[in-house]
Amino acid sequence: MDRKYNFYAGPAILPYEVMKKAQEELLDFNGIGLSVMEISHRSKDFIQVIETAEEKIRTLLGVPDNYSVMFLQGGASMQFAMIPMNLLKGGKADYVNTGSWAKKAISEAKLFGTVNVAGSSEDKNFSYIPAAQLSSDAVYVHVTSNETIGGIQYHTFPDTGDIPLIVDMSSDIFSRRLEVSRFGAIYAGAQKNMGPAGVTLVIMRNDLIDNAAENLASMLSYKIQSEKKSLLNTPPCFAIYIVKLVMEWLEANGGLEAIEVRNNEKAKLLYDAIDNLTLYRGTAEVKDRSKMNVTFRLTPEELEAKFIKEAEEHGLIGLKGHRSVGGCRASIYNAMPLPGIEELVRFMEKFEKENK
Repeated sequence: MDRKYNFYAGPAILPYEVMKKAQEELLDFNGIGLSVMEISHRSKDFIQVIETAEEKIRTLLGVPDNYSVMFLQGGASMQFAMIPMNLLKGGKADYVNTGSWAKKAISEAKLFGTVNVAGSSEDKNFSYIPAAQLSSDAVYVHVTSNETIGGIQYHTFPDTGDIPLIVDMSSDIFSRRLEVSRFGAIYAGAQKNMGPAGVTLVIMRNDLIDNAAENLASMLSYKIQSEKKSLLNTPPCFAIYIVKLVMEWLEANGGLEAIEVRNNEKAKLLYDAIDNLTLYRGTAEVKDRSKMNVTFRLTPEELEAKFIKEAEEHGLIGLKGHRSVGGCRASIYNAMPLPGIEELVRFMEKFEKENK
């Protein structure tokens, strides 16, 4: 099969080896004569899947024992509400506004307490990571580690002292090494760098769970979800199974240290092309450029539709920028191989020669 290079921001590219493994096991998982999609979520076979997925996540990220790992539903968008619903309790939280996803999180949090926008880069169309003026009495601080639309990323996180730092890592989790103990909670929709759409990973310090609000609907309560080990209701079994396979793929490829080196190499190659060719210009400030979502424009911008169309004909799919900002975007998550970036750069060089 002639596979194309997938630059969509999400749902996004998955490792080819993972999809081959899933294909092989689709009708007969683990030799039981049934698919993982048709067995009970309380069967020993699926319990092994979800426990292995958690074990691999803990090992890869170095998750301390005083943190819970939960597989929830509703995407990061559900977490925009669950975080303040459980933790804010009518108090005040600091949020840093770095783009579309941060704005949505802010909007949801305002339903449950006071939101202090501690920093914003809206003045320059979310092209940089702003400095944050943090409150001394905030219940927590919330940031979005990587904005897929603006193409900006936190390369170092703010020091919040004793105030829990909560981070939406939907688009860059598992792309680099982290010290999980620096964070009160990390959450991430799976469909960008971890698996298919349908499951959301939440890693949260146990003291935050223990002190969360009472009298919440069971599905929206971290206490109950943690107590039930993500099995309060039928979880997205197949999505969790794929997450397990992705974690095994990461381990087999050297873990987060090796994937970070590879991601840095891919990002440098593409940004060097944008900076050194004359037809392209990056949209994010250099110091805050994302290593997951590379955003750029063509000069003149009227060439962008032609560039995207010809790129698709060349087997380079998903390079159209988000509808809210236009332009071009190459999402180069963990599963994007280096040859995909090399092929994109060759096409960019060719397109420039033909359109000067």
